[in-house]
Amino acid sequence: MRLRARIEEDEPAKRTLRSTFRLHAESGLAAWLRYAPLPGAEHRASLPSHIVALNSTTSSPVYIAGQELEKGIEGIFGKQCKVHHGHYGAAGSVVVGTLDEYTKAYGNLTGAPDLTEDGFWLSTKGSTVQILGQNERGALYGAFEYLSMLAQGNLTQVAYASNPSAPIRWTNEWNNLDGSIERGFAGNSIFFADGVIVSNLTRAAEYARLLASIRINAVVVNNVNANASLLTPQNIDGLGRIADAMRPYGVQVGISLLFSSPSSAVQGQTNLTTFDPLDESVIAWWTNVTEQIYERVPDMAGYLVKANSEGQPGPITYNRTLSQGANLFAKALQPYGGIVMFRAFVYNQLNESDWRADRANAAVDFFQPLDGEFDANVVIQIKYGPIDFQVREPTSPLFADIPKSNTAIELQISPEYLGQNCHFVYLPPLWKTVLDFDLRADNTTSLVKDIISGRRFNRSLGGSAGVVNVGTNDTWLGSHLAMSNLYAYGRLAWNPSDDPTMMLQDWVRLTFGLDSSVIDTITQMSLESWPAYENYSGNLGIQTLIDILYTHFGPNPQSQDGNGWGQWTRADGETIGMDRTMSNGTGFSGQYPSEVASMFENIATTPDNLLLWFHHVNYTHVLKSGATVIQDFYDQHFAGADTAQTFVSMWESLQGKIDEERWNDQLFRQVFQAGHSIVWRDAITNFYHNLSGIPDEANRVGNHPNRLEAESMTLDGYKLYAVSPYEAASNYTAIVTSSNTTSGTATTTLDFDSGRYDLAVNYYDMYGGASHFVVSLNNHTVAEWTSNLRQYIGSIAAPRVLGHTPSIYIDGHSATRITFANVTITKGDMLKIVGTPDGNEPAPLDYVVLLPPGVVD
Repeated sequence: MRLRARIEEDEPAKRTLRSTFRLHAESGLAAWLRYAPLPGAEHRASLPSHIVALNSTTSSPVYIAGQELEKGIEGIFGKQCKVHHGHYGAAGSVVVGTLDEYTKAYGNLTGAPDLTEDGFWLSTKGSTVQILGQNERGALYGAFEYLSMLAQGNLTQVAYASNPSAPIRWTNEWNNLDGSIERGFAGNSIFFADGVIVSNLTRAAEYARLLASIRINAVVVNNVNANASLLTPQNIDGLGRIADAMRPYGVQVGISLLFSSPSSAVQGQTNLTTFDPLDESVIAWWTNVTEQIYERVPDMAGYLVKANSEGQPGPITYNRTLSQGANLFAKALQPYGGIVMFRAFVYNQLNESDWRADRANAAVDFFQPLDGEFDANVVIQIKYGPIDFQVREPTSPLFADIPKSNTAIELQISPEYLGQNCHFVYLPPLWKTVLDFDLRADNTTSLVKDIISGRRFNRSLGGSAGVVNVGTNDTWLGSHLAMSNLYAYGRLAWNPSDDPTMMLQDWVRLTFGLDSSVIDTITQMSLESWPAYENYSGNLGIQTLIDILYTHFGPNPQSQDGNGWGQWTRADGETIGMDRTMSNGTGFSGQYPSEVASMFENIATTPDNLLLWFHHVNYTHVLKSGATVIQDFYDQHFAGADTAQTFVSMWESLQGKIDEERWNDQLFRQVFQAGHSIVWRDAITNFYHNLSGIPDEANRVGNHPNRLEAESMTLDGYKLYAVSPYEAASNYTAIVTSSNTTSGTATTTLDFDSGRYDLAVNYYDMYGGASHFVVSLNNHTVAEWTSNLRQYIGSIAAPRVLGHTPSIYIDGHSATRITFANVTITKGDMLKIVGTPDGNEPAPLDYVVLLPPGVVD
């Protein structure tokens, strides 16, 4: 696909483009651990001459820290520092190890720091750089901290201790045994293929290195929708190999369990006829399997369990409580020090006709009565909001409602509902709205970040779980910019009070270099990205108006209602929003402590950005801003899409300041986002305009004077197609070829003033085909592309593939927009599009738009 191609570009311009790129091409595999050379050799004199690693065992994190320091200093400064082990002169050296080993080698440290588990001391003062951990993992964390400073050109003298906010800093990887990844957007699994653990675990070790650099201490390697076959002897040995690969980086392995595994046909294990958590044979079965796992993986972190949710089996199948189910695994793990992460994502299908039915109530309804019944090594893993990783949700009240239980927050780095890394959304500002929220339990300050750390309710365990879903793609997540979310997740898991902007700018410097324009531009794009996506995907707390029944990618507001999934908007011709009040609604507001409950109960004190989450109102309800609900819908959806357009030019401004490979790759994604944001904008505004019958005061909705609807052209070999959902097409209609083997032609005479225009085409890129399109003016080709999400920029072929969940339908997921800049037209020209179908894709077209440069459709 050619996106924003430079039409009529002459050869000197092409040579200029090629010569602009003088930076070394990078794939993204190194992420923020590039150790790129810094300008200014004069800084090298202040660097240590030697590295002392106080452990010579090659699988030790301290040994790895020494190797990392050697690699980093050489890469950043071009200076070779030999690594020594054991006792070696400290003067002029970097000494890395545990505090205990340092004391043995060099004597007591003056002003010894107070370190908790995984904490570290870093001092660059004096003739020795001291990097000392409470344990070996902490020493490795300190080494990465020091290298981060150096890579950013920071040679200041510091001396400080750093301790984690919470002991649990895990990622969840939704990998399936067949090698696929549920909600993965960056290729196949780095752990599994064909039902077993892969033989080459190089990428697993590289991932562990990335995670160690952001202080993540455990990875759950398989999907929460687990497969009992993970527990075969062959796969248990494979888990041991993963653990062996990740252990040198201080990263432990955990696994997700299928609750019904004892009654599943698991090769090499005894099969039962029951999975009742109170049945003695089931207890013995899990005890035996856990023993087998720890024999091979003696430092396994623990189990993650999804039970009685979305059709998954669980203790409720046998009329047992969730706590009885969780404690089954807790008792099996207790001899080994393992942890059970028990997901609070438990809910049932509901009847929408019941005004008081509410999926948001489920977590508290299920778990609050069980508070105090969970064993000490059980942690309730709670999604940040009460529904499911939406673009904005109120903080889950469950954090405050189970004070006798350990809790952890579940965040989603892999943006299932937020553009699937084809739309750039920097997530920490969203996460901070939850982490910094004061739930006012017992009318006392009760910040979520203090609850999950264990401090607020004096709990022993707590922390964070991030759904990441890295894949075999060199970018790890499918997008270079998306890696800022993984980096920031680690920073927030360690210190939830960290600042999203400071974290982001550290990441930019480490990932793209120290150019101030690069830092400023990516910072601006990042901080504007979540508000923009919220605005064009679903504002005022209505949730992300995505297709919840299919791919979770494109717009489909109709899919929210009329089903039992409970992500309802309750929209009709006059009103919209869920009434979650105690007085007249579902009662959800009453699940919060009294001060917060009273705020959300009252429409006057409910923030506008959560209005439709808590209240059912008329479209003409006036917001605090003075706009009506429906007009704000129109305004914000247009504003959000407008912002997405600016990301393209902002990224283009960085040409030559970022290496060609990564610049091209991210430009492709920004152009796609700009086009798809318009698909989103039009779908949502058209849907609610049609539903409410209330016009847009600015006369934008449904009014596109520069568009040429495909169905209004002269068609030969094409036929009309009624798109479903209807709002996924301009004027509700597209055209498709009359057969899947014969090309179709759409022609029209242009009634536009002569001049240069950006020519954009909205079409549908369906899974299972790669149609070919040619656009001509007076039979002179001006644009040509194949709908397989590939592009060519300049003269250099650069194929790009988007990783979002594909669609086999003509809908809001497959809707795609391609733009060709600076096309010269003359009034009266004949525009012709020839579409050649392929596979099951009938070269579907929606419209053509001709825009003067700089004008947004």
